[in-house]
Amino acid sequence: MVDGGEGPGAVAARLTGRPVSGVRTGPGGLAEVTLAGGPTVVVKAGDGPGAVAAEVAGLRWLAAARAVPVPEVLGHDERWLVTELVRTGRPDAGAATRFGRALAALHAAGAPAFGAAPPGGPRDARIGLAPMRNEPGTDWPQWYAEHRVLPYLREAADRGVLRTGEATVIERVCERLPELAGAPEPPARLHGDLWSGNVLWGADGRVRLIDPAAHGGHRETDLAMLHLFGCPYLDRILASYQETAPLSDGWARRVGLHQLFPLLVHAVLFGRSYAEQALATSRNFTDM
Repeated sequence: MVDGGEGPGAVAARLTGRPVSGVRTGPGGLAEVTLAGGPTVVVKAGDGPGAVAAEVAGLRWLAAARAVPVPEVLGHDERWLVTELVRTGRPDAGAATRFGRALAALHAAGAPAFGAAPPGGPRDARIGLAPMRNEPGTDWPQWYAEHRVLPYLREAADRGVLRTGEATVIERVCERLPELAGAPEPPARLHGDLWSGNVLWGADGRVRLIDPAAHGGHRETDLAMLHLFGCPYLDRILASYQETAPLSDGWARRVGLHQLFPLLVHAVLFGRSYAEQALATSRNFTDM
């Protein structure tokens, strides 16, 4: 984890203005750096151009909602990000209930448009290791098809992950989105990459969110990603969410629609098995 000869300890010292007493490297390009006489912080390198700027803007936008806490940004530059370390504990039902309410409040904080980037964030952002363009729109079905599903569908086809003729199955779902999408909703403030690995169960009983791909979107998209990759106490999270901000009728039938975006992103990044999941999900809607 070296950039021009500068390691995470030197990065933490430079960006926080404090000396360092210890460094422990971990998986995924992360390092925990102990500041002299102070706390331990997390140092990470960006995954590509604009990645740090997008993450910083996303964390600050989520924090501004005062709903689900996120790690504080302690320093950053174009390449590196330093945040507070979250001490994690075990998931429990009480924390899940509180998280469901807080997630509803985060979504209710809203966004200027579907696809709106966080204030100060770049239009060309990222979701995990993949590029993600934040292009504003006013009509969710049209925006979701044009700026979330179809770009990754084309990329998967170009890479040969989708076979000849298979893309048309997903394209038909995009054509039907206006009738499948349910009642219109205002743009929500999304985390945008809400799989269980980005949900930290704090030792203090509070959930934090990390690694956002934050943008304005449909609130059911965040919930669908929690379903897709699993999350402890998901039933509790959803129940308290529903008590706080009831979802529109038929939301459970629409989970697959919102999963097409992350499934196609994963197909581009990780291959055929995710493309097959996207196809199977799409057929549930084209066969209706």
